[in-house]
Amino acid sequence: MPKDEFEAQLKLALARLAFKEKRWPEAERLYSEVVDSYPQTSSAPEARYWRAVSHYKATNDHTVLGQVAQELRESAPDSVWTKKASPWLRH
Repeated sequence: MPKDEFEAQLKLALARLAFKEKRWPEAERLYSEVVDSYPQTSSAPEARYWRAVSHYKATNDHTVLGQVAQELRESAPDSVWTKKASPWLRH
């Protein structure tokens, strides 16, 4: 596995732990680090998705969900994470 992919996966795992422990701001920050530091990796779409969910959990601001669905549609149209976010799109 390439170094960037490996590092992104490790950071994704740390973010997932924070999410499961309901530490929403920390999870959002860690997912953001994956998106910002490893944008070309296969982990980036997943991190975008969960970053938005973490933000929603922390704030109850549902608008972020539609925004991330659109971002994923544009940046990763073939990703499973784009498909998972598709119900959040406004049609």
